[in-house]
Formats: sequence, C-alpha cells, structure tokens
Amino acid sequence: MARPQRNTVPVKDGPRTNEDIDNPEVRLITEDGVNIGLVKLTAATGLADEVGLDVVEVSPGQIPVCKIMDHGRAKFEAQKKAAKARKKQKTVEIKEIKMRPGIDQHDYEVKMRAVNKFLTAGDKVKLTMRFRGREMTHQELGMNLLNKVKAETEELAKVEQHPKMEGRQMTMVIAPVQAK
Repeated sequence: MARPQRNTVPVKDGPRTNEDIDNPEVRLITEDGVNIGLVKLTAATGLADEVGLDVVEVSPGQIPVCKIMDHGRAKFEAQKKAAKARKKQKTVEIKEIKMRPGIDQHDYEVKMRAVNKFLTAGDKVKLTMRFRGREMTHQELGMNLLNKVKAETEELAKVEQHPKMEGRQMTMVIAPVQAK
C-alpha cells in the first residue's frame, strides 16, 4: 500500500529575521550595541535596510528584543565556533583486554603493556576474565588477577566498575586519571 504524500514545509532553525518576526513592535538594538527602545517592526526593518543588514530576534517574548546585524555572517561565525569546539573534544573509547585465570607471566606482561598504552592515550579499559569448564570453581583466581591489575595501574587509572561476574566472565572497567 502506498503512503500518502505529505507536504511538509521546511522548518527554519535559529532566530527569526526581518519579515519572520510576527510582533508589530520590537525593542531594537543597533549594530553598535545602542539601545533605541520600542520601535515599530516596519521602522526597524527600514533602518536595517539603510545599513544593509538584517533585523534579528535575539530574545523572543511579549515584546521581542531585536538587533540589527548581518545574519549570514553571525550564522557562519557560530558554525565555525561549533566546528572548532568539535575539533578540540576527544572521544573516549573503551578498549577491551581479554584474559584467562591461568594466564602465563609473559602473556600477562604483554597484556599489561597494552593496558598502560591505552590508559596513557586517554582511553578506558575493560578487562574481561573468561572462565571455561572447571575454571568456574576457582573464581578467586580471576578476582586475584584483576586485583593485581588494579594495584599495578593505580597511579595511571581509577576503577570505574569494580570486578563483577556476568555469566561465565568477570569484568572490570578502569578509566585514566586526569593529569593535573
């Protein structure tokens, strides 16, 4: 069955400008920041047209506050500012290290080097201890190993989620300590 066509009008995002402002009177501020006061909207758009700028609604309300400015330029600068903020932020990933309770010493050291590398890069680390077969009867071995990891990384990381059993595996999450 075909869906009916919907005629949707595109919704404008951002502040209202010029003719989109529906109030007949506005409180007007010039491009220099001088407060003119209550003005008819037609007079405000006339003043803005003389200068070659737009009337932009800064604060909506019963009597909206409007400012004479270049709306396109303000929108562009806001986009640039948002892009710069996105560029600076770092996404924290969760890296997973899987172990077994009977892990050999050298294998353990290799895993710990990876954990330290992840923590210094600023990522969280999820340590997963898998139990197979009869290893389930010796869960204290896995707990001891995770406590050993916690002790070795205490200056680099803090425990975000303490070791807990989930089915046949025990998990612990550690997060890097913020450098001061």
